[in-house]
Amino acid sequence: MNDAELVEQIIAGNNNAFRYLVAKYQRLVAHVVGRIVGRKDEVEDICQEVFIKVFRKAKRFRGESRLSTWIATIAYNTAISHVRKKVRRGEQSYDDNPLLIGKETDGGATHKVIEKEEAKKFLLAAIEELPVNYRAVLTLFHLEEFSYKEIEEITGMPEGTVKSYLSRARKLLKAKLEKVVKSEKTNIFVDYA
Repeated sequence: MNDAELVEQIIAGNNNAFRYLVAKYQRLVAHVVGRIVGRKDEVEDICQEVFIKVFRKAKRFRGESRLSTWIATIAYNTAISHVRKKVRRGEQSYDDNPLLIGKETDGGATHKVIEKEEAKKFLLAAIEELPVNYRAVLTLFHLEEFSYKEIEEITGMPEGTVKSYLSRARKLLKAKLEKVVKSEKTNIFVDYA
């Protein structure tokens, strides 16, 4: 079943088609929402809100873009609206970047699997510290593998801005990683001194 047929089935009231859509795109929605909102306890509710909007707006899908792009657009806009509401109510500032993953250190673990998991946790935590738009663009491009044009469509940002934010996000991540590597080297020398 292609995207247009799936949407037609949903509009016709086929609940199984909608369940299929949710199962197919829940990871995408969770990634987009999670990177923007950053709070695990809010992500699930916002994801549900996104799928409710997808269901209600199904008639508006014209097939001009991929269904995943259309859904990601709804997820992005819903998450951004949520953050803006929290800022207006004074519950959050744009500088708040709660970490989804706490830093855990394993005494002297040298297993490759543990090191790889720690590196992954650190990288995800570093991404969570980026400004909202940088996180969103980085997630859409690298994790969800959308093109610049699709990200422009999803976010409403011009393609040049998308490229600029992606470049800045990469530079910030690189700087964070270099700082950690330097401090780790310093700690190694201190430990052996």
